[in-house]
Amino acid sequence: MAAVTTLSSSPALVPLLARGALRSPFKRPAPGADFTGSRLVLPGLRVDLTRLAAYERVCGFPTGEDALPLTYPHVLGFPLAMSLMSGRDFPLPLLGLVHTSIDITRHRPLAAAGTYELCVYVDRLAPHRRGTEAFVVTRLREADALGEADAVVWESTSTYLARHRTGREASAPPADSEPGGAAPLPLLDEWRLAADVGRRYGAASGDRNPIHLHPLTARLFGFPRAIAHGMWTVARCLAAHGTPPAVRVRAEFRAPVLLPGTVAFASDGVRFELRGTGEAAARLHVSGRVDRLTF
Repeated sequence: MAAVTTLSSSPALVPLLARGALRSPFKRPAPGADFTGSRLVLPGLRVDLTRLAAYERVCGFPTGEDALPLTYPHVLGFPLAMSLMSGRDFPLPLLGLVHTSIDITRHRPLAAAGTYELCVYVDRLAPHRRGTEAFVVTRLREADALGEADAVVWESTSTYLARHRTGREASAPPADSEPGGAAPLPLLDEWRLAADVGRRYGAASGDRNPIHLHPLTARLFGFPRAIAHGMWTVARCLAAHGTPPAVRVRAEFRAPVLLPGTVAFASDGVRFELRGTGEAAARLHVSGRVDRLTF
């Protein structure tokens, strides 16, 4: 079992992103890469309610409620994940690492004013048809009256893909990500996204990756304009869809959302999608499903 490193505070994201960027050119991922890192644990965690309110506003969640939005613990755990993935011994370059999916389970509602213990670790690396995937686990435990961590109340697994040569032919993408694939879900709404969505979400979440902030910095990484954070797109969909108290959500990030732009939200009550509009209506950006948990 991996060693446990206990932190006294959450690390600052910007220096971690810079560290990861500087180390990326020296990393050469290859098939069979492995990683055994520490489990990072942050006890006594309390939510900054001002930042929470900013997050709720930019993602479309109701503000002022005494429950954390389903996706907010990911924001709390993201600096710890970046601390691991920007480290010298992590074999995949942080630059170009793509967040491809997230699987979230909430066992019960989380009080915004609660005290928690956060644990983040890289569960494994696995070969992928286009490179190597890292599986990053985040778990949140609620502290009891004595400050001791109780059972897990929220957990997620995120997959991050590092593209590189694999020595085998890549298979075709899923049918529903291409024109002519699975029939789209019923359209419920269209959202016009402002150019500053990435900057606003970055300020609320701390994730100031340059591809999300400005067209000039996004072009350095091959994008014609800034793109929305993947976790913003999922949060915005779930704010519109709604989630039961005990729930499992699975979402896949299919294609980036350019800013500014217009997207279409669709759902059948369980599955949800975010698609393009107009001539780009067949372009699938995000797909997922929401399942109520029963015990």
